[in-house]
Amino acid sequence: MKSVALIHTVKSVSNAFEDQLKASLSQDIKVYNLLDEFLVKNPNEIGEFTTNNINRLYNDIKNQELTGADVIVVTCSTLTPSVEKIRPFIGTPIIAIDDAMTKKAVEIGSKILVMATAQSTIGPTCDKVLNDAKMANKEVAIERIVFPEAFAAMQAGDMETHNRIVLENSKDKTGYDCIVLAQASMAHLEEEIAKNCGCPVLSSPRLCITQVKDFLEN
Repeated sequence: MKSVALIHTVKSVSNAFEDQLKASLSQDIKVYNLLDEFLVKNPNEIGEFTTNNINRLYNDIKNQELTGADVIVVTCSTLTPSVEKIRPFIGTPIIAIDDAMTKKAVEIGSKILVMATAQSTIGPTCDKVLNDAKMANKEVAIERIVFPEAFAAMQAGDMETHNRIVLENSKDKTGYDCIVLAQASMAHLEEEIAKNCGCPVLSSPRLCITQVKDFLEN
């Protein structure tokens, strides 16, 4: 039986991702979850992802490698730049949550809005879109918007307020080729935001799960 090791920083994502992954597969798998909330809370508190945080993430990834999993999936976009640095030192393949999403955004169009609730996520996601555009030899224009009040509400367990803030702030966001939701914790609002904005809206969990599915099956 194949196995997947997941690394999360947000409890709501940890609770949902495994179920969504298993529902997408035609085979049974083992799943090993690791939740490290510090790695999203601390960068938002101090405004940077420190060397100590990179070392902590390395330890998390190494511990998940020791499970013997076929693939490691990191489900937090804040961690993606550091995942890129750590990949060469890990023998197990690693999939970052936004790998498929940012590539898809570049394929769809050149005027892209990136929406986030955590300040620590917006920069890495925009940089990844730009890097994927460069790899595709394509120019893109990116705008960004962050809703820190929504992130605070989510951390307090108040998803109703989180959802209301995100949806209210998406109502006048029109004229884009696509919108990228920088955090997996916003994914459940994808369809409602698309209705508000009148353009494709991309969230990472669905596209990431498809990538993991393809990896396991092929």
